[in-house]
Amino acid sequence: MTHQDAIDARIQSYYAEVFDEHARLTTRSPQGPVEFLRTQEIVRARLAPGRVVDIGGGSGIHARALQRDGFDVQLIDPVPRHVEQARSDGLHAQVADARALPFPDAVFDGALLLGPLYHLSSRDDRLQALREAARVVAPGGFVFAAGLSRYIAFGMASLGRPVPEPYPAEWTALTAHGTPPAGLRFPAGHFHTAEELGEEVSAAGLRLLEVVGVEGPAGALLESVESASAELIEASLTVARAAASVPGIRDMSAHLIAVAQVDARRV
Repeated sequence: MTHQDAIDARIQSYYAEVFDEHARLTTRSPQGPVEFLRTQEIVRARLAPGRVVDIGGGSGIHARALQRDGFDVQLIDPVPRHVEQARSDGLHAQVADARALPFPDAVFDGALLLGPLYHLSSRDDRLQALREAARVVAPGGFVFAAGLSRYIAFGMASLGRPVPEPYPAEWTALTAHGTPPAGLRFPAGHFHTAEELGEEVSAAGLRLLEVVGVEGPAGALLESVESASAELIEASLTVARAAASVPGIRDMSAHLIAVAQVDARRV
């Protein structure tokens, strides 16, 4: 079994038995709704209603919102539980892998790739997922590719506790290479910097437009509290929007999104 095979197996058990992905963007913490609203803003700023594929779309939170507003959405996810949840709410969904999409070339106006990249440990696999997203999107269409911030991952691993001596090798590996620390319950494959995410998108043949932070610097606070006032949520959104494109500061968002376009000259 390869390292990625082990991660893939953990993905199945984690999302089927341990973690409720449906609740993550809705009720799990105040951070979820902020992530949802900001992601929808980023997508809709570029994408008009049309055909969209939601790759690794989970139970369909984003797909459902788009479908309500006139988008024709197809969802794929590797976890059968997620696909069943999406279908139960009227979405077109099927079990599939981001690295081998079951669609012809150039049939969508846009692709959401909001989950797969941070579950893939190797650069080759991440580039393959990005190329597959680009393949099924028509020339001039958009791809929205998310990564998990390496900065936030390091903070979660290291802050609020004494610094060990000697300095842990896995902390160095995380900061230098995005390698997840051992023992994580979450089946992480890789943590990105904004610059690395943009470089991978470009290397996959897409035209990079921008890399933005999603939740902003207040996202970690919202993730750590059970409830938040409307004023705190609105303040967090204001800061997230202001910080979205600032180099370095954008990495203080837990999620980063690369916005890219398929070459309009592609035949």
